[in-house]
Amino acid sequence: MKLLVMAALAASTLVGAPPEADYWRVETIHSRVHPHQVGSGYWVREKNVAVEWLTPQGKAWSAYRPLGAHPASKADEAAWKADGSPKSWTYRTEGMKITLSTEPGKGTLGPAKGRPDGFQLVEKYVTYAQLQDLPAEPAALKARVVADLRAWMAEAAEEAKTTSPGSKVEDWTAQLDRYTAGGLARLLVDNPVPKPVRAAAYQALRTVTKDLGPGRDLLGRSGRLLALPVLDRKGTVLKQEVLVDTTAMLLLEQRTATTVGGKPVTAKSGVETYKAGWTDARPALPTG
Repeated sequence: MKLLVMAALAASTLVGAPPEADYWRVETIHSRVHPHQVGSGYWVREKNVAVEWLTPQGKAWSAYRPLGAHPASKADEAAWKADGSPKSWTYRTEGMKITLSTEPGKGTLGPAKGRPDGFQLVEKYVTYAQLQDLPAEPAALKARVVADLRAWMAEAAEEAKTTSPGSKVEDWTAQLDRYTAGGLARLLVDNPVPKPVRAAAYQALRTVTKDLGPGRDLLGRSGRLLALPVLDRKGTVLKQEVLVDTTAMLLLEQRTATTVGGKPVTAKSGVETYKAGWTDARPALPTG
């Protein structure tokens, strides 16, 4: 009886769409080309996986695991094989010793540290109930995201004045569409919002992005590819694209390409591929 009462009390705090399982799980595989050639002069692609589990009460666990480095293209693979198919590479740059391996790392798993309980929405944390109450109409949802962003930008501008007296809120609002697109895209993966809200987020996202047509992610899944507003500041150009599953209304992938003076910056470029959904499986170290 005591357990039933406790369960009823916990459920009473979760209004709106009830949780479908114990955790909202988000897996992110990050892939990027290593910024230096290795071996006889070929490129390798590094991968790592990060996973977050969130309970409806906002408790979080996280895991991280390096997945190793492998030839970045068929030409690189041929050069790697001609090199004897090494399992690791070591070199020095700027006084540092860099070691890469084809083998996955051990990884880490545990309660998420340094974050409050709850779900991050734009730049603040909210409850599960507040997520369920988000507008399911595109214009209203976009207005909510924009309002939260403007409030955050005003605070950021004031804080920046302590070190940069000339800082002004227009420094941030000049990129409002780009921030809005990013905030709406994250609603499609980070948090367990109802599907009608995700559908509204996608429709709102289309108003601040360019439709690039159908596409596929690195796992072969199909979706709609959208280009976010480009950031072009003092020779640094940041281009981002997102791929959305328009049936499940989930974010599948985000692609980032950064150039400085027209030259690619691989350290600030790469692809993030996502798997998100409810699960009853307890947090465990990802296998990759």
